[in-house]
Order: sequence, then C-alpha cells, then structure tokens
Amino acid sequence: MSNRTLIRGGLVVTAADEMHADVLVEDGRIAALAAHNSPVSQTWTAARTIDATNKYVLPGGVDAHTHMELPFGGTFASDTFETGTRAAAWGGTTTIIDFAVQTVGRALREGLDAWYAKADGNCAIDYGFHMILSDVNEQSLKEMDLLVEEGITSFKLFMAYPGVFYSDDGRILRAMQRSAVNGGLIMMHAENGIAIDVLVEQALAEGRTDPRYHGEVRKVLLEAEATHRAIQLARVAGAPLYVVHVSAEEAVAELATARDKGLPVFGETCPQYLFLSTENLAEPDFGGAKYVCSTPLRPREHQAALWRGLRTNDLQVVSTDHCPFCFTGQKELGRGDFSKIPNGLPGVENRMDLLHQAVVDGHISRRRWIEIACATPARMFGLYPKKGTIAPGADADIVIYDPHAEQTLSVRTHHMNVDYSAYEGKQITGQVETVLSRGEVVIDGRTFTGRAGHGVYTPRSTCQYLN
Repeated sequence: MSNRTLIRGGLVVTAADEMHADVLVEDGRIAALAAHNSPVSQTWTAARTIDATNKYVLPGGVDAHTHMELPFGGTFASDTFETGTRAAAWGGTTTIIDFAVQTVGRALREGLDAWYAKADGNCAIDYGFHMILSDVNEQSLKEMDLLVEEGITSFKLFMAYPGVFYSDDGRILRAMQRSAVNGGLIMMHAENGIAIDVLVEQALAEGRTDPRYHGEVRKVLLEAEATHRAIQLARVAGAPLYVVHVSAEEAVAELATARDKGLPVFGETCPQYLFLSTENLAEPDFGGAKYVCSTPLRPREHQAALWRGLRTNDLQVVSTDHCPFCFTGQKELGRGDFSKIPNGLPGVENRMDLLHQAVVDGHISRRRWIEIACATPARMFGLYPKKGTIAPGADADIVIYDPHAEQTLSVRTHHMNVDYSAYEGKQITGQVETVLSRGEVVIDGRTFTGRAGHGVYTPRSTCQYLN
C-alpha cells in the first residue's frame, strides 16, 4: 500500500469524457477509476489520499514544443532543463518534447547526444526529443531512419533563418520523401526566410530598427505562402506535415483547405498568438523586445481565426514554443537593430492556465482544453495512452486543478528562469494545486516537492493519426 495514492471526489476531465470519479494510483500508473464513493472505490485503501472535492482531476499537460538551453543569436535560452521542467510542473505540464539540434556539417547523432547530455539527470518531469534537421544530405537522411527506430519520430525543418537553420525546397522535399518511408513526421517552421531577409535589410537601411518592425517585416503573406508551399511539397512527397506556431488567419486557411481535401496536414498554435498581439511589440522604451518571437505576434484581429481553428480542428495542438531570453543582457542585444533580438518567449508555466481562462471566456470547452493541451499532442507524437489521458495503465501524470482560484500572472511569482513575464498582470481564473508525475507528487498544494532527475527520457512511437 505504501506506493498507492487515492484521489477522491474530483471531476475527472479527459478529451473524451467528464465524470465524478475516484482515481487509484499504484506503482506510478493509474490502477483504476470508479464513480465517486461507489461500492468499488469505497474498498480502496492507500498510503496517501488527496481530496479533490470541487476540483478538476486532469491528465498532465504535454507541451510538444520547447527549447531549453537553445543556442540562438549568440546566446542561450535562459531556462535549463532543470529550471524549465520545474516551471512546467508548476504549470501542470508533466511531459515536454524539446528539440535536439543538428549542427551543419555534423551528424544527427552528435546533436542528439548533446541534448541527451543536457537533459539527463536534470529534469523534474518526463521528456522526449524532436530532431532539428539543419543539414539534409545522404548521411543525415540515413540517420533519420535510425532515429525513428530509437523513438525520435519527428524532424523539424525551417523555411526561415537563412544561414542558420534554413533548408531550401529541394532539401525539404528529400526529408519529406524519407519520412514518407520511415514513418517520421516533418514539423515545419513555415515563413519565407529569403524574402523576409530582404525586408529586414530594407527596414534597417531606412532606420526602422525598433522591435515592432520585427513583426512588420515578417509578413502574414510570407507565412501563408510558406505554409502553402510546405503543404504542396508534402503532397508531392506523399508525407504528413505538422506546421508549428501558426499565427495568422491566412496560414490557418491554407491548413483548412488542405484538411478539407483529406490531406494528413496538422497545425499547432501557441498561447502568445491567442493572447498577445502587435500592440505588445510596440511597447515603448524597447519593451517590445520582450515579445519578439518567430512567427511574430500578429494584429489582434487574427486571434478570432486561431480560436475558430482550434474549435473546428483545423488547428489541433497548443504548445508553447517556450524559448526564454532575459530582457536584461539578452533581448537587449538588439537595441538599435531588431534583427539582433533573440527570438523567443517564456510560456511553459502559463499554457494550462491560459487555456483554462479560454474555457472560462467561452472560446473552447473543458474537454477541448484537455484535447489540445494533453491528448492530441500525446497522440500526434506517439506518447498516447501512456501520456495525455487518465485511464487504467496510463502513467499517473495527474493534475489537481482548482477552477475557482484566482491568480495574477507575474514575474514575481513565476518559476521560469527569465526576468519578465509575457503576461505580466493578467488575471486568470483557475490554478494548479497538486501535480503527480508517474505517481510521485512533484507539486503538493502549491509547494514544489519534486527533484531534478525524477523525469525520464521517454521514447515515442510514430504519429498515431497516421496508423
């Protein structure tokens, strides 16, 4: 009984169902569910009982897009695997999938091993990896097959960032052709980086150097064009496609058109595009630098299309693209030249709360909240039903969530290793109270009780929407 935990009296919410149920956890997994105070659950005994009366009992969040310790723009993302996964736990996320980076001219294996080394023994929650393909050639194409067998089943390519991560259409096509054979899923940063670089150069030459111009040069049409092109290349290759951090109405329309044709095309958006806008990029005294990310924040009118896409399933996942850089000393590298501002926002701790606020505001239902934040990312990236649901046999990654608690998001109270909050002062209804990761309590009534090294590497199967 010493390894048993009983969660009583809460409303269990999954993507498929809601029920007032008691949940029995044993040996790190969910052993059983039964109606609250049913004859079955009344016989259960446990070393620890958690009272979830008037609370939600949720699957732990799966954040399928994070960048801990990412090298970018001459600096590194400010969250380590230790600080970033601890912050994730505080926010009700119990699994992240981070991005290992291939260096141009080097093997995929070398990049992957470097990321294993960064994460191993340092994570408070479970983690997996995608692989960024920076250099598509015969050797790296062969390595893709080996990585899929090892449980690295998704590969990210960039149509943006010439000279850094950029791949041309020929390389993209070849990687897609390979994934069509080996079962991997291509993830695409869809922006026309070649054209954007021209606009950046012109803006700087004209003295338009403030952070807001980052958003102005990375045009909506250049996201839509690249999304369209990525879809057509995937069609030619006979491969599935997952477009990351979709920010614009016109890009959603491209995905919707493809899905209406029955194509295996998927889209992700992020909280920053749902809750922030170009108004933030225009904040005075270089304050807009805090909000520089790519794809960039868009005018507020794009938000309605993103919410609609989430309701209609033209967008399937909300991830964070968590890639924090401190304002002092990091974002400030771009004073006088917006193109030198490191791209990325902090958010791994805020995602579940912001999406609950979307439930309160009527944008999505409770079950859709769990679907886009837990179940679908787990299915998309081969972790379901081990992750992403509450069912017998699943890992006991469980969040006790108080839907009535009120909190104010702030740098003063968050746990991410960054010196500002992208949502400073935003009032939220709902708060994580207790979090279990594989049955171990890592947040206990708003106290961190976890540890670095509890989280383990989790290999993944292929995308479950293609089987």
